[in-house]
Amino acid sequence: MRLLTIELEGESHPAICLDTGQVLDLRSAPDLVFEDEWRPRSLRGVLELSNGIERLKKIRDVAEENIEQLSSCILDDDKISLLPPVPDPWLILSVGMNYGQHLAEMDNTPRPKHPAAFIKTRDTLLGSGRSIEVPRQCSDMIDYEGEMSFVFGKMCHNVNEQEAMDYIVGYTIANDVSARNWIPDIYSGDPPFGPIHGWERNIMGKNLPGFTPCGPVIVTKDEIDDVNNLRLQTKLNGEVMQNSNTDDLIFKIPEIVSYFSKWYCFHPGDIITTGSPSGVGVGRDPQVFMKAGDRIEVEIENIGVLANELV
Repeated sequence: MRLLTIELEGESHPAICLDTGQVLDLRSAPDLVFEDEWRPRSLRGVLELSNGIERLKKIRDVAEENIEQLSSCILDDDKISLLPPVPDPWLILSVGMNYGQHLAEMDNTPRPKHPAAFIKTRDTLLGSGRSIEVPRQCSDMIDYEGEMSFVFGKMCHNVNEQEAMDYIVGYTIANDVSARNWIPDIYSGDPPFGPIHGWERNIMGKNLPGFTPCGPVIVTKDEIDDVNNLRLQTKLNGEVMQNSNTDDLIFKIPEIVSYFSKWYCFHPGDIITTGSPSGVGVGRDPQVFMKAGDRIEVEIENIGVLANELV
């Protein structure tokens, strides 16, 4: 099943994709598709229910049997305005240094002994099809990082690798847009605090508004046969910049979840991005950065295409 959030008249509406290729707006759907008084107000609210996904599957089945009676709340997918699938997560955690070939292009950075990650704020989230605003204060080194990401379906804290996948509801795409202006500070500052301050500024360069495009949908995990074998491509103005596969991930999802859940308590709707493969702009020779007027697309097999333009 494919889950999404759309914008209608300035408000967010949870929605699901139908087999017809159309989208069912759950906030506008009539009583016909519901079996009780429950009405979903947000996708995170659905995930917070222990049986939320099962409820959505029943709603989808009823809707597909009654398409003609639901014309007022069924939309063509080319006429919708997308928000991030979960616009309001409690936590966005972005894993870094997690593709073998990416480490090689970054001056042969050693493989980490354990997963490394940083937090991104929800203000960085942006739906597919929306514009990334180039910040005036750091406009010259804006980079892309296409990433396979996953979404939690229930509360998760201190779990082992064997049970980790039980807490995941599905997969989506993220673009960890990054202002690279402060990377030199990581290596040039006097220890111990110089590199620390450089790294801090580097992370802040990933937390500018709109710097985490996410979507277009969440694909539930039952629809993905092998999440560790998905083709990932990033295109800048139609040119392939990243061409990889999730089989190059150093740390797989169970290890990521088990490791970080020792500290963090993940809530339904929280997002972890799993890192970016090789081909990022800063790792190229010559380096390639995005500018206003560019179009960036991240495509992951069986999930979809996340597309945004820079303004």
